[in-house]
Amino acid sequence: MNKVYPDAATALNDIVKDGQTIAVGGFGLCGIPEALIAALRDSGVQNLTAISNNAGVDGFGLGQLLTTRQIKKMIASYVGENKEFERQYLAGELELEFTPQGTLAEKLRAGGAGIPAFFTKTGVGTLVAEGKEVREFDGERYVMERSLVADVSLVKAHKADKAGNLVFNKTARNFNPNVAMAGKVTVVEVEELVEVGQLDPDQIHTPGIFVHRIVVNATPEKRIEQRTVRA
Repeated sequence: MNKVYPDAATALNDIVKDGQTIAVGGFGLCGIPEALIAALRDSGVQNLTAISNNAGVDGFGLGQLLTTRQIKKMIASYVGENKEFERQYLAGELELEFTPQGTLAEKLRAGGAGIPAFFTKTGVGTLVAEGKEVREFDGERYVMERSLVADVSLVKAHKADKAGNLVFNKTARNFNPNVAMAGKVTVVEVEELVEVGQLDPDQIHTPGIFVHRIVVNATPEKRIEQRTVRA
């Protein structure tokens, strides 16, 4: 099975549709699949539910899809870097499901592992728990959280072999492994592609069983979200 596609647009062409749930890896602008996000924007699909730790920044990352009004709902844990996000949310134009960061990671991991729900203490007694089942275990209260499964997952890795085994670069790993697990179809953008057998098995972070399509973007922009330098 050939998992390698010539470019991001071709990789997404026959799998993205209006109304889908799309999970996207990254933390801030670190480890985001830049080319795949741009191709998703250019595809013109509408009414998307986007699962991501955050929503990029204005005009870059997922912020591009907010500008084009392609996202109807965000499931996220932090959105403070995007003014257009704020404007749309406060105007009632964008649905938002706030999720604690660790809970979001576990919801994706559980979805990829086939676990439909789990209990956590995070959010008990707060707005996060409203409308959710709360149970007591060993004298402590826990809220039930449903797992997340995406129609399509977009992932960024540093390196892949042609079977889809992935290696991430340091903190750019972040949400990407969980996002890869949670997708019914997972598309990965990598900077380097090698032959099967060239990766040390002990260094593989995500096995190829979770990866369906691969595109190479050898020179991503890797924009810095907030650049700080010494005087």
